[in-house]
Amino acid sequence: MLRVLLVEDNELNRDMLLRRLQRRGCEVATAVDGVEAFAKACATRPDIVLMDMSLPIEDGWQATRRLKSSNETRHIPVIGLSAHAMAEDRQKALDAGCDDYDTKPVDLARLWAKIQTLVETPP
Repeated sequence: MLRVLLVEDNELNRDMLLRRLQRRGCEVATAVDGVEAFAKACATRPDIVLMDMSLPIEDGWQATRRLKSSNETRHIPVIGLSAHAMAEDRQKALDAGCDDYDTKPVDLARLWAKIQTLVETPP
């Protein structure tokens, strides 16, 4: 079973994506800010992190930098999620350490293909 950490502060977006991932057979843990995301990633060791980039307390860029700088979590792939669709937004997420980037609203088929690619690729 694929273990996903979904980091999303918007309750409606989080619940919708949570249900859709669970229907695909994923075990999903959630976090609402970057601080909680880092703690949960360390505690649960997910197979992948879906990281909203615009978060309270600690944003997705900083949380991703922390995940990728920690020996415990650097191997976990991170897909940055954002409503910003400009090329520089994608590059900013990749520069922070995201392994891929996708825009909101989420197209589940496209996101699922990215997840499959990242979890099938050895670290």
